[in-house]
Amino acid sequence: MERVASPPYDVISTAEARELASGNLDSFLYVSRPEIALAEGTDEHASEVYAEGKRQLLHFVERGALLRDAEPHLYVYAQRMGEHRQVGVVCCVSVAEYVADTIKKHEKTRPDKEDDRTRHIDTLDAHDEPVFLSYRANALVDAAVARAMAAPPEYDFATEDAVHHRLWVVPADESRAISALFAREVDVMYVADGHHRSAAAARVHAARRGDGGEHDVFLAVIFPHDQMNILPYNRVVTDRQGRDPTQLLAALRERFDVEPTDYAAPKERGSFGVFLGESWYRARPRQVLGSDPVSLLDCHICQEQILAPIFGIDDPRRDASIDFVGGIRGQAELERRVRDGKASIAIYLYPTSMADVMAVSDAGLIMPPKSTWFEPKLKSGLFVHTF
Repeated sequence: MERVASPPYDVISTAEARELASGNLDSFLYVSRPEIALAEGTDEHASEVYAEGKRQLLHFVERGALLRDAEPHLYVYAQRMGEHRQVGVVCCVSVAEYVADTIKKHEKTRPDKEDDRTRHIDTLDAHDEPVFLSYRANALVDAAVARAMAAPPEYDFATEDAVHHRLWVVPADESRAISALFAREVDVMYVADGHHRSAAAARVHAARRGDGGEHDVFLAVIFPHDQMNILPYNRVVTDRQGRDPTQLLAALRERFDVEPTDYAAPKERGSFGVFLGESWYRARPRQVLGSDPVSLLDCHICQEQILAPIFGIDDPRRDASIDFVGGIRGQAELERRVRDGKASIAIYLYPTSMADVMAVSDAGLIMPPKSTWFEPKLKSGLFVHTF
């Protein structure tokens, strides 16, 4: 199982995927990142890439790297990263509930990424990577999940990122009982990670409606909200005006109180770590405009008071001068991007909380792109839903 398990498609580049899968033909990256099976330089959005993903998936099944379940049932999936542990239920969830916003979103999708996942899922005839969902913790549901873990796990392994994975197969009758409990006790769920996969699943279902395929549902792992671990999603920006660190620092001081600091990571909300030249600074906005759940988010303040006015980035989903760096990559990656000349400035954010995610989603509002980095990530290749 550990040979198949791989990182999600969207947290690594093609080059990183090629390196990770080197020497391991069982790596699921050959399905989720099929360009690595083709010649270097192949456009990852070329038709032959999607076709290769389908070929690889069939090959995984044919040689027994993936085994089809004899009957429908749930799984329980536990992950441990250091001191953090989270336990979720693996299942299929309804496209109709996603469309009706019973499965709530907190981010807009990027059109190019949504198009890519739509083609990928449609060509595979399968949901190959689960969406990461959360629900408000419920004592009855959580107790039922805990009971399903009484037996020894079916799989128990650690991956190269030092995350420990355990998987239980829930018997059919117990699966039905847990499903009924979710239906009765859980009113809404929240997309934590996988907005593009969710949107793509809905698009594939709409296009295929009436063909008899089981694409009215999509693959997910659902965790209670109080087990979520969110790291910051940091920003690096290339200044189109070519200003030097002194000039950028002056522009920042027009809106923020700025002072040198020895600590890159902010220790509280409303505080930003800023790396310019060879130094870290602490920046605090002089005022916060608005009181709705989005206006209070540090990622929103960053957008409205740094990215837009200082760098002219009005649409961070499409602007090529900004990139996003997940918190798991740490301070060193932010410094490297600036020192290598790949960015003019790095901005270290305080992490968004799960309470923020739910408040924004419940209000029907949208966070800025790349507001949350959930960790540990779900491994790909452990579950596939064909239709």
